[in-house]
Amino acid sequence: MKIIEPRLTYLLLIVIGLFFTTCKDELLPKPKAQLRLEYQTPDYSLTKSDCPYQFEFSSESLPVINQKCWMNIKYPKLNASINITYRPIENNLKELFLESEKLTFNHAIKADGITSVPYIDSAKQKYGAIYEVTGNAASPIQFHITDSTNNFITGAVYFNVQPNYDSIVPAIKYLHKDIIHLMETLEWKPQTK
Repeated sequence: MKIIEPRLTYLLLIVIGLFFTTCKDELLPKPKAQLRLEYQTPDYSLTKSDCPYQFEFSSESLPVINQKCWMNIKYPKLNASINITYRPIENNLKELFLESEKLTFNHAIKADGITSVPYIDSAKQKYGAIYEVTGNAASPIQFHITDSTNNFITGAVYFNVQPNYDSIVPAIKYLHKDIIHLMETLEWKPQTK
């Protein structure tokens, strides 16, 4: 029987040890943790103004209306706002639609995509659309709603931070629900001339 030299034994043990340690599953780095944001279910109140429209707004927001019936609905906890512009229709419905779409598609430069969902409630004379702008655009949600004869409203969501779409997605979803609620509860007031 031949005696193996001690250095060769150590080398053989190291090779065998390496063989068994390299046969394990590949280790991958853990993904970065994502912040989990949860928002309270809001209560809603009806706007009170002399404007030709009214709707319900979230208890998590602070609406401010000016003389032109434009409204800024601020969400302090989200550091965001919904800016609403009211315009009476004066034989200019097509122009108002084009202006609304132009404002939305101005964000196409920074957007990864723009999707549109129509909104129609013929019984209550409400016709509109919600646009969701994905990507790092200044306004991730825009919408318009009209009765097609007297009233036209446009709205846009803005965050008071530099846009980072991935970080604000939970807040965007929350505001999207509020905008749908706004559109569903919107009522046109009778016109007085």
